[in-house]
Amino acid sequence: MTVLTVAEHRRGELRDVSLELLTAGRELADATGGDLHTAVVGGDVEAFAERLNRVGVDAIHTVDEGEEFNHDVYTQVVTQLVEAVDPDVLVMPNSVNGLDYAPAVASRLDWPLVTDVVNLGYDDELTATRELYGSKVETTIDVHADRAAVTVRPAEWPAAEGTGDATVESFDADIDESAVRSTVTGFEEVGGGDVDITDADVLVSVGRGIEEEENLDMIFDLAETLDATVSASRPLIDNGWLEKDRQVGQSGSVVTPDVYIAIGISGAVQHVAGMKGSDTIVAINTDPNAPIFDIADYGIQDDLFDVVPALIEEFSG
Repeated sequence: MTVLTVAEHRRGELRDVSLELLTAGRELADATGGDLHTAVVGGDVEAFAERLNRVGVDAIHTVDEGEEFNHDVYTQVVTQLVEAVDPDVLVMPNSVNGLDYAPAVASRLDWPLVTDVVNLGYDDELTATRELYGSKVETTIDVHADRAAVTVRPAEWPAAEGTGDATVESFDADIDESAVRSTVTGFEEVGGGDVDITDADVLVSVGRGIEEEENLDMIFDLAETLDATVSASRPLIDNGWLEKDRQVGQSGSVVTPDVYIAIGISGAVQHVAGMKGSDTIVAINTDPNAPIFDIADYGIQDDLFDVVPALIEEFSG
């Protein structure tokens, strides 16, 4: 089996999901002793190819077309790459960009498409696992086709590591310019865009246990003490206490910090889906049965109004 993944970059940065796709693709290729190819379209393709050259990658295809994502360009390029590489499975990110071009590519190829996949397997045929009903239920789909396309959820696979010895090949796509009907002219931050919780090494995340908006001051004090960034679960965003760009979860951002401190967060499945890939999870909650403790590396069963001030005092010294 040959697997082809498509990397994603934005504003000059290769996104973490690109390396996660390599892990997912390698595992799938290993099931049949196959090869793993990856492709990067546009931007600084040479620099991106260097980062994508991880252990387990057999070939990297660079396509020097444009700087930023463009639906019409990606649709043409990825379709042509598939025709050239002839993979059995095409793996793309389940991101805003990925979900933009993946259906168009699958339609052109006349391949089945399974989106938002959290696990992949192969046993005579491709199997793809998805979560339904707010991640309360898992379902495994048997793909009855020789070739298929999938989009995988970010943070479900670890990033590929090590330095590989993949061949790097430039791919010349034949772009029909008359079919390119849009272009990126710039970016504009909206809604408190000064905070990017996806880049934070340490997140202090707060939930409804904080009770009142005024109590957020001590959360920001703790974050300042730890040189961390403040994030939150959905109820606080819905209350208007914090900006949307600080929301963690299925309807917010998927984060993978080194340390995630969950304060007054029960651990609903929608929230956990957005932070379970964190390296170390610390939970503070009065309820010993709170689901957040099921995934926490360290748990403090106590009143956050006692614990947070104590932490500030401890780390201030």
